[in-house]
Amino acid sequence: QIGLVVRARVMVTHAAREGVRVAAVGGSDQEVRRAVQVAADLAIHRIEVSVRRRGDTATVEVRYRDPTDVPIVGGLIDDAELEATAHMRIEDG
Repeated sequence: QIGLVVRARVMVTHAAREGVRVAAVGGSDQEVRRAVQVAADLAIHRIEVSVRRRGDTATVEVRYRDPTDVPIVGGLIDDAELEATAHMRIEDG
């Protein structure tokens, strides 16, 4: 179970970075969310994406509820709540 949670954590971080890249080059919020979903390679219905643009910085926050459903161990612990935030300067032109 620990290995699965670590993998999900890496994927959430990767997804936030991919999403902020799209936001920084002028992508719409919908395009950012799609980039996050594709990059995450996780259950789409468990992913929440927040996109903010303030001044010259784009910020994407990705939250994911990772199910702990491995037999025996999964039933003993709650789902893991994973979160990653990425910031990038918005590119002009």
